[in-house]
Amino acid sequence: MNQLQLRASVLEKEALRHTPAGISVATAILSHRSEQSEAGYQRIAEMEITALVAGPQAARFAQIPAGTELMVQGFLCRKNRNSKSLVLHISEFEILRLD
Repeated sequence: MNQLQLRASVLEKEALRHTPAGISVATAILSHRSEQSEAGYQRIAEMEITALVAGPQAARFAQIPAGTELMVQGFLCRKNRNSKSLVLHISEFEILRLD
């Protein structure tokens, strides 16, 4: 199973674009920071990840301002066929706090 749920803030956004097939795509960089338990110790987990929303939800996602805190759900996939970089493909999102 490839499913990810993450609480994150919108760090940067790109303008809404459309694929050659006419599908709307919104892309952003999300920032996450939390405290996690690992092997009995607390550790700070910090990361930035590229995320995208495709389809009907993309226009709504594209209007979210930077700094907004979200709860997102989706899956990880390569950026493209030849890339080793991962992108979070968001299937659902909820606005937790507008900045």
